[in-house]
Amino acid sequence: MKLRSPGLVILPLIGVALLCAMAARGRPDDLRGKLQVDGRERTYVLHVPASYNGTQPVPLVLALHGRLGDGEGQEKLTHMDVTSDKHGFLVVYPDGINRSWADGRAATPAEKKGVDDVKFLSALIDQLAQQYKTDYSRIYATGMSNGGFMSGRLACELSDRIAAVAIVAASLSDNLAESCHPAEPVSVLILQGTNDPLVPFDGGPLGKNGDRGQVLSHEMAIQKWLQLDGCKETKKAVQSADPSGSSATLDAPVIHTACRGGVEVADYVVVNGGHTWPGGKQYLPEAIIGKTARDVDASELIWQFFAKHQR
Repeated sequence: MKLRSPGLVILPLIGVALLCAMAARGRPDDLRGKLQVDGRERTYVLHVPASYNGTQPVPLVLALHGRLGDGEGQEKLTHMDVTSDKHGFLVVYPDGINRSWADGRAATPAEKKGVDDVKFLSALIDQLAQQYKTDYSRIYATGMSNGGFMSGRLACELSDRIAAVAIVAASLSDNLAESCHPAEPVSVLILQGTNDPLVPFDGGPLGKNGDRGQVLSHEMAIQKWLQLDGCKETKKAVQSADPSGSSATLDAPVIHTACRGGVEVADYVVVNGGHTWPGGKQYLPEAIIGKTARDVDASELIWQFFAKHQR
């Protein structure tokens, strides 16, 4: 599928998702934790589903915030806690350094400080697995914007631990596309809006003169993962939604299943969608971030994808 957004103006990346500057405090029953990695104190918010009793191993989802966001804000934006309670998985919302992730673009504050977020998130998995009965074969990562790019980096560099990732309002940076060599095939879902004013659907520079990196188009990112996962091109996208309509709506997805190791690459497009989490909070006005789709719950959709895959 190739959908174009004519006349798009790329706005300054107001945090490439100022997702959560306005979010309320997290739920009172959530747990706040910390750990030391490379001499830095790292923090996170953990939600344990009501059904957890410690007798059976449960899946773990890493949910990564966007630039200028934090873990609590990602929790508020996505209502992933509700999905966690419904399906019985742990969900952790880590905090990036300077409200950012070292996602491979060589452009975020965390990356400029030399932060190793792959190491941090791997250590976080270990810490939570020591504290809770975790199914090591069902560890997943998802994220919005900067957190989406970081989820892609985990697929590239932590494929021996992560069974699947879901990338929202992001694609794959040029830098990471060149260096990405997953040790094992990994299932990848990419969900992006055609009218995203901050991370362009058709790819290109982010920020002023590309000072926040260069990224692949949605289509090229899908093609890159098809190549990395050794997938055969078995299905073609057929546009079903009307790009001239006034609402943001999920188009017919394309799921590529003929891949190495039984993994899948899932191509989700929100026609007329903006820099948003479908079904989530419209955290800034449409004039700044575009429209939020209301015909899909991205958190539920992502979990249904994750639930099909394990290491």
